[in-house]
Amino acid sequence: MGGFMGSIGILTGGGDCPGLNAVIRAIVKKAEDAGKSCVGILEGWRGMIEGETMPLDTASTGDMVASGGTILGTSRTNPFKREGAVEAIKENFSKLDLEVLIAIGGDDTLGVAARLFEEEALPTVGVPKTIDNDLPGTDFTFGFDTAVNIATEAVDRIHTTAKSHRRCIVVETMGRHVGWIAAYTGVASGADVVLVPEKPIDVDKVAEILKRNRSRGKEYNVVVVSEGAQFQPGDYVSKAGEVDEFGNVRLGGVGVVLADLIEDKTGYETRTVVLGHIQRGGAPSTFDRILATRFGLKAAELALERDYGKMVALRGNRIDVVPIKECLTGVKALDDEFVALTEAFS
Repeated sequence: MGGFMGSIGILTGGGDCPGLNAVIRAIVKKAEDAGKSCVGILEGWRGMIEGETMPLDTASTGDMVASGGTILGTSRTNPFKREGAVEAIKENFSKLDLEVLIAIGGDDTLGVAARLFEEEALPTVGVPKTIDNDLPGTDFTFGFDTAVNIATEAVDRIHTTAKSHRRCIVVETMGRHVGWIAAYTGVASGADVVLVPEKPIDVDKVAEILKRNRSRGKEYNVVVVSEGAQFQPGDYVSKAGEVDEFGNVRLGGVGVVLADLIEDKTGYETRTVVLGHIQRGGAPSTFDRILATRFGLKAAELALERDYGKMVALRGNRIDVVPIKECLTGVKALDDEFVALTEAFS
């Protein structure tokens, strides 16, 4: 640790998620125990470009393990898409007297951190975060467990109203590229059908399953579908023309389209529930509080040891370290075992 003179910068980018504040708390605690100070960068990479910060210490972060969201704010800002932004980050790195910057986020946020380290020699450390659980390099990301618990409870409640009205209800979960949330939620809540981005939607097969279940005496149906599920490969249901700075299309609406098709093919009264941002909100689960804390402590350790360009990761039940760029090798899709699990009860 000798020679560590500057502060540790911390930012959160991309979608908010339960557990972010627990990571911040753990980093600050570890840093202060080592005699180092921390600086919070506001609203992700936008704050790093504009030099907007807030002080962080154990007094202000000590009780945050149970709080959702992020006290630092967040944004989907891509410095590599804004003229002069990378130079501004380098200037603010110096002005803020940062020794290292810990970036907490998904593939977009961590992709910027990886490029700044590789191309600009800025010392960065990564902490993987996404409720979608789609980042390579780590078995789980914090936020996922909370999201699936919230979604499962919601679908449990939907069962009762679907049964009361003899309806089919389609529940749309988050999950842009992969179906981890939909798979866990659908299987755990006993849905009739689970639809994920890994396999195109076969509407005729869905209708056949729903009819079969009714013929066996079931009086209602529940279908869980990921927002990124497609009727044809690459055919996403999205908000026309809405793309963020990382090129991500704003998804949403597959549940409504599917519900109309199901009602047309089965004659069953069908409704749609979009869980949306409720999956991101509220206090983190116990699992996510612990995982986020472990990630934060290990990230601070990497910063203090000047082991830059690395990302913390969960491998089995062990906290490991991998290059940040490892999380940029694609998406961690559902494996065949989990796809089979979703189909076993359909």
